[in-house]
Amino acid sequence: MGGNSATGRIGVYPGTFDPITLGHADIIRRGSKLVDQLIIGVTTNMSKNPMFTADERIAMVRREVAALGIHNVEVVGFNALLMKFAEKQNASVILRGLRAVADFEYEYQMAGMNQQLNSSIETAFLMADVCLQPIASKLVKEIALFGGDISRFVSPVVRQDVIQRVTEMGRLGDD
Repeated sequence: MGGNSATGRIGVYPGTFDPITLGHADIIRRGSKLVDQLIIGVTTNMSKNPMFTADERIAMVRREVAALGIHNVEVVGFNALLMKFAEKQNASVILRGLRAVADFEYEYQMAGMNQQLNSSIETAFLMADVCLQPIASKLVKEIALFGGDISRFVSPVVRQDVIQRVTEMGRLGDD
């Protein structure tokens, strides 16, 4: 379901959200204030070896957005070039969260490439809240796989999802 020009400014916040973290939720909450409609694009990119399936991640993000009580956000799965997805959604801006300088270098390069693909769609960067800057889904999964406490990085419901998946997979840190 793509937006149309009658709905105003449409933004896309893409990611794998494997799992969705408190940092992601912060960017969603803040980003939703900058646009009339925010579309969370959950990529089905399998090259990242996700812990959760695309459908599980989409459901997880929808549940977390509902818990935030934000009403101008839609969650959509996609498996396409980001700019093609953004065009299909009639987006005028791509929102990206930044945690550190290393993120900026990668995101800056991606924004430049996206600008070459479609110069009418801008990229806007939101700095992560200072207390959330170190959080990365990859690290959350690694901590959980080794039996560490992830409760400061994800919501209680996502924590349970991750613990259940780690249990199914067989935790690494039992030595």
